Amino acid sequence: MAENSSCSSASSCSRESCEGCPSKAKGGNGIAKEPMNPSSNVKKVIGVVSGKGGVGKSFVTASLACAMKQAGYKVGIMDADITGPSIPKMLGVHGQVVGTEEGMIPLEAENGIKVMSVNLLLDNEEDPVIWRGPVIAGVVKQFWNETVWGDVDYLFVDMPPGTGDVPLTVFQSLPVDGIVIVTSPQELVQMIVKKAYNMAEMMHVPVLGLIENFSYLKCPDCGKEIKLFGESHIEDVAAELTLPVFGKIPLDPAFAEKADEGKFYETENPYLQTAVRALSAMSRIM
Repeated sequence: MAENSSCSSASSCSRESCEGCPSKAKGGNGIAKEPMNPSSNVKKVIGVVSGKGGVGKSFVTASLACAMKQAGYKVGIMDADITGPSIPKMLGVHGQVVGTEEGMIPLEAENGIKVMSVNLLLDNEEDPVIWRGPVIAGVVKQFWNETVWGDVDYLFVDMPPGTGDVPLTVFQSLPVDGIVIVTSPQELVQMIVKKAYNMAEMMHVPVLGLIENFSYLKCPDCGKEIKLFGESHIEDVAAELTLPVFGKIPLDPAFAEKADEGKFYETENPYLQTAVRALSAMSRIM
């Protein structure tokens, strides 16, 4: 498959020949990036993706955001899962955003994490969002160029699962510095991870690392680790793709309880310290 299908010579395009291509300067796909809101200063954009649904991607997004906030950084979350937004509920953020001449003002969780989500634009947050792909893609762009993010060190983009319209829009339109792929322990993990990995490669977006969710359940009585979804295979695929494993997160009822209460910002996730160190290193080499 051609590395850059937007090039006039795409049939002979390779990774090496794309390095000096004018199209790559526009983002690797020949499409110019959407401009940042003039009143925003977002330093790093990190996408959180998964090859399939049901792996706890929003949970991991919120966990990474809270961990980086606890590490002393200014953090925002763009909830790009337009038809299935859950970030505001987890962080106890409710109400509607206010529009100004500068743009939309994101709401903040109690710990200061800024949040923009379609749920914060609806009259009733339980109303379904029944929009076609082009409309959803347009909203994602607005979340970037019409939101007054202010000073943000790390903006985490919670994307819907798969490789459809929204991930494509984010990769093409936003200056994504890298993505984190979320998966679960099942044996089909290699196929799931590789779908997300290959899409990122095709769009020239760096893959920073892998996070395995639902790794095990620790027995509250004896402390034994129970592998509800089978043995982990994340090290195998990480070695094959030469990617680091950022963390293996167990099932913990305490996490779910805090999310249901809208107080997820009170949680501490010791399983993501490798991810925090890797993301912090990005800011030091800006």
